[in-house]
This record gives sequence, C-alpha cells and structure tokens, in this order.
Amino acid sequence: MQIEGEIDEDDTICIDSSFFVDRSYELTTFTFGSHVLQLFCLRSASTDYDLTGQLVWPGAVLLNNFLSLHAEILEGRSVIELGSGVGITGILCSRLCREVVLTDHNEEVLEIIKKNIELQSSLGNPGSTGLKAEKLEWGNVDQISQILERHPRGFDLILGADICFQQSSVPPLFDTVEKLLRTQGSKCRFILAYISRAKNMDTVIVDEAVQRGMRIDEVDGARTTVANLEGVIFEITLK
Repeated sequence: MQIEGEIDEDDTICIDSSFFVDRSYELTTFTFGSHVLQLFCLRSASTDYDLTGQLVWPGAVLLNNFLSLHAEILEGRSVIELGSGVGITGILCSRLCREVVLTDHNEEVLEIIKKNIELQSSLGNPGSTGLKAEKLEWGNVDQISQILERHPRGFDLILGADICFQQSSVPPLFDTVEKLLRTQGSKCRFILAYISRAKNMDTVIVDEAVQRGMRIDEVDGARTTVANLEGVIFEITLK
C-alpha cells in the first residue's frame, strides 16, 4: 500500500540530459579593438547540466578587451584556456598566438567549441590552424598529463575568463593551475578575468592562491564595470 504523496520506485522519472540541451546557436559578431570575431553561441542558456558554457559571459568580454589592448602579451605565445565556453577568448588569442588549446569538461560545450574552430577555418581567419580543443575536468591529473603530452612545447600562458562563480569549483581549478604552472616553470603565468558576484568569493580566490604558494596581483588599470558588475584582471604566478 502506497501512502499518498509517496513516490513508488517504479514511478521514478528519469530525464535524459539531452532534454535540456539547446543547440539553436546564432552566428554572432563581436568586436574587440581592431579584431572582429564571428562565432556561434546562445543568447541565453539553462544552467541545468552545466551548460552555462554555451554563451558569452561578462568575464570573457573583460578579458578580450584587455588582451586586445595588450597584444604584446599574446604575440608568438602558446596558450591554454580553462573553461573556454564557446571559445571567444581562445579565438581572439589565435590571431596572435602560435598555438591555442581551448578546454572544457562538458561534451556539449566541447561540441560548440569545435564548431567555432571549424568556422574560423572556413572563414580563413589567421591562426585558425593553431586552435585545438581538449577535454579537461579541473583537478583531473590524467587529463592534464595527456594534454601536456600532446603539446610537448608547453604553454606560456594559462587563461581563465569568468570561471569562478561556484566556491566548490575553486580548489579543483587551482589544482589544475598549480599543476600547469609547476610543470611549465617560471615562464608560465595565469591570467584570470574575475567578475565579482559575491564578496565571500573575492576572498576565496585570493586565499586559495596564497595557500598554494602563488603570487596574485591585480593588473593596474584593469578594474572596470562589465554588465553592471565589477570586474578585475589578476595575474597569478608561482613565488
């Protein structure tokens, strides 16, 4: 006998994650300084099943504006981006870098990254041949090692744009950053475009870096307002 309000095990409904996936991407144009980018993205996305990477976030706009003003940071460099989303930052970097590896852990997000890489190639954009997509779940040592094996020349820069909005994700993110920084040596640095949405998270980011023996510096003149939120660029290195 089933009491009213209880759910019988046989009545449990399982919904496939594909039900939430929206692939109605729009070809959208973005301008950062002298660089005009075209890529596919959504105007909005469901946060269900971690599909926030299907649209362009304010932190990506902040980082791209910063990089477009400081092209010397990118010229001739090799870059790995963490949590690339639709790939807008990596695509901008490809105009100046010798190699750009865009990463994400979500298969649907990797799908749109690859779609945008193919688009750059079809448009004949400079640097498109140097764009690569890799699966990377933060803190996954095996995946990090595999990426480093496939890119033996290493990386000069680690980039992250608007990737710190869940406190639980910060430790594995910095696990990954620390692994990359220690593997690549003193030449490598992590540039993080951070959007402040909660004061406690502001502290978590700095504390996590310091606890790992990292130096975290706010880039002078980079603090600004994006989409009514305060944004800042951090440069993080090993001490």
